[in-house]
Parts: sequence; structure tokens; C-alpha cells
Amino acid sequence: MSETLNLSAETRDRAGKGASRALRREGRTPAVIYGGNEEPIAIHLEEKALNKALGTGHFFNSVVELTVGGKTIRTLPKDVAFHPVSDRPQHADFLRISKDSVVHVDVPVAFINEEKSPGLKKGGILNVVRHELEMICSPDSIPDDIIVDVSGYEVGDSIHISAVTLPAGVKPAITDRDFTIATIVAPSSLKSEEGDTTKED
Repeated sequence: MSETLNLSAETRDRAGKGASRALRREGRTPAVIYGGNEEPIAIHLEEKALNKALGTGHFFNSVVELTVGGKTIRTLPKDVAFHPVSDRPQHADFLRISKDSVVHVDVPVAFINEEKSPGLKKGGILNVVRHELEMICSPDSIPDDIIVDVSGYEVGDSIHISAVTLPAGVKPAITDRDFTIATIVAPSSLKSEEGDTTKED
């Protein structure tokens, strides 16, 4: 379960590019809080604090509590726009959430027990098809990652979502097919000798 992140913000009185540029010069990042059947709130937050939250590596699958004017608003980050040259955050979007909200989040995949995969021990390569999985869950049960156990997999095997034990209350957004997360493929030197007959799912 990802930790809750806390950020302080202030409301923005003026909108528009000029006002946003002025805020950025002061080390602030313009942002908006929307959703939850309420009016959007234009805010700005400290760029340094936002960068620190982004640096956690799980910003987009964490609940972010924004304190605005003494009131705490539970949100889920939905987007951060970065400057194409300086990479500074230019704008952020936060979605309001409540205890009974159901959210769609992209959760990173982590692979374990690679030493217990006969295919990998023979020199096979773990070919990751999906580095992140879109999951549906409550805001309080967002996992840090989805653990995929590769024990027992041979060269040529595919690992599907049905083989993964998901945390309680978490389900994949894709439900119409048993999609592939990774495959164990032969190393390129072996492939060329065999005429590249290995097929992927």
C-alpha cells in the first residue's frame, strides 16, 4: 500500500498564462483540483515540495492530501506537465476522491524469484510486455507494485494476469482477456542458431 503524501497549497486568484508564469518565477507550480461533483479549485503549490513527492517513484499511485486554506482534500494525482527543456513541473492535475471512491491507477510490476525460473537459469531473458498494469481499487488499497512470481517458468513460456495473485480489493481494468505481462525468451545467440522459432503469445 502506497503511503499518503501531504502537500500544502494555496488558491490562485488569477488564471491565465501570465499569472502562471509569475507563479513559476516564484518557485510555485500552478495546479487544479477537480472531480467529486464539486467545482474545480485553481491552486498553486511549492515546486520544491512537488518535486520531492514526484521523486518518491510512486506519486501517481499514491493518495495526496492537499491542505488548502486549512482544509484537507484527499486527491489522486492524474497528470503533471513538464517543461520540454528544463523538465520543471509546469502544471499538475489532482482528482478529488472520497472513502468510497473507486480509482483507476497504473501500478508498476515487480518480478520475484528469477533464480527459481529454469528458463532464466538456462540463459533465457525476461521480456517484460507490461511494465505497469492498470488496476481498479479503492484509494486506500492502492498497491505499491504488483508482484509477479516467475518460479518454474521455462523458455517460451508466457506469464498471464491469471497467474498473478493480486492484493485484496484490487482487480485489473482489462477484464475481457487473459493478457500477457511477460515472456521468457531465448537469448539472441540461441535464437539465431535455431532460426528464431520462438513464438510470443
